[in-house]
Amino acid sequence: MKEVKEVVIVGAGFGGLQAVKKLAKHNELNITLIDRANHHLFQPLLYQVATAVLSPADIAIPSRSLIDGYENVTVIMSNVTHIDKEKRIIFFNDRALKYDYLILAMGAKTSYFGHNDWEKYTVGLKNLTDALKVRKKILFSFEDAENYPENAEKLLKYIIIGGGPTGVELAGSIAELSHNIIKKDFRKIDTSKAEVTLIEGGPRLLASFDAGLSEYARKSLEERGVKVYLNTRVNNIEEGKVFTEGKEFDAGTIIWAAGVEAVPFTKTLGVPIDRAGRVIVNQYCSLDEYPEIFVIGDMAAYTQAGHLLPGVSPVAMQQGRYVAKTIVNDINKKERKPFHYIDKGSMATIGRKDAVAEIGKLRYKGFFGWLSWLGLHIFYLVGFKNKISILLTWMWSYLTFGAGARVIQSPIDVKDNEVY
Repeated sequence: MKEVKEVVIVGAGFGGLQAVKKLAKHNELNITLIDRANHHLFQPLLYQVATAVLSPADIAIPSRSLIDGYENVTVIMSNVTHIDKEKRIIFFNDRALKYDYLILAMGAKTSYFGHNDWEKYTVGLKNLTDALKVRKKILFSFEDAENYPENAEKLLKYIIIGGGPTGVELAGSIAELSHNIIKKDFRKIDTSKAEVTLIEGGPRLLASFDAGLSEYARKSLEERGVKVYLNTRVNNIEEGKVFTEGKEFDAGTIIWAAGVEAVPFTKTLGVPIDRAGRVIVNQYCSLDEYPEIFVIGDMAAYTQAGHLLPGVSPVAMQQGRYVAKTIVNDINKKERKPFHYIDKGSMATIGRKDAVAEIGKLRYKGFFGWLSWLGLHIFYLVGFKNKISILLTWMWSYLTFGAGARVIQSPIDVKDNEVY
């Protein structure tokens, strides 16, 4: 009988979840999944929660429900505090756990590139809390404009900083929400006059995409009423204002989608990290001095063919599966083989019936790109219930131009002199 090995996985994101599912099939392994949240989050659709298309429960699936049936997997909701690499012990809250193998897949956080003071004037979009903050900010802007029409012009100005997939998808979705979906809901304001601005520091949107698709995305956004500024770097952000070279933008809502960095936990590990705080790993996604520790996904700086792999979910998923296989091979005394990422393409939606996609040498745009985007996201969604729920929501939105998640979830503060 084989000795039972303890595998600890920190992070229930794409990479961590793939590793759990692969490892759970091996009864000689005892697996512990630790995450500060009790759910797995489908991050590619965060922007749809932020713009009131989907509800949080549509893209957040309880972690325990995903490993139901695997008796060798334990889920712990906790914050990891530190690791003793020599003794192979991980600490969380007031507890400690020994491990034979450790997989760190804790993800990334919003990066302001050294301007952390900008955070208080903007909202980011990296987790469910961020998405709900963005949604609340957007929906409140419409309500406030209805209550104070004289302030509507500034309240209905939305600035998104960062022209990657998140920024493009947010800009298109906010424009669609304000210009079409809720236009009939208000009496004192015309929401179609809302001004959506997308600012990108580089020469084109979607820099990692084919240049032709980038240009198509720009033109499509502009046709939807989005003002796009390229080669425009942000110098400063203040309350309700964004400053660039020679231009000042007024805004009711400022959304930061310009970049991420690894979670601060990487700085406590005492191992080499890059400028973005990512752990520099070897060809096995592990640490040279501690081969039993693997770092994957947004936390890891993995170089392939002279280039760092991007912080996207397909990379994390492939690394999660690879690391699981590598651990099993280690136990069976098999030689490790280097990780190799297979790029299966990229996609970004621009709005209703419109998206761009590149799969290998194929390029799709417009309606066919949108169908490809829909199909792929439904396929990769975790949980049958969530697949059906989102598919029905999208069908209803497509047929009715509706967005059903427009409830503002906010505690009502009743003052002493108020009766309601």
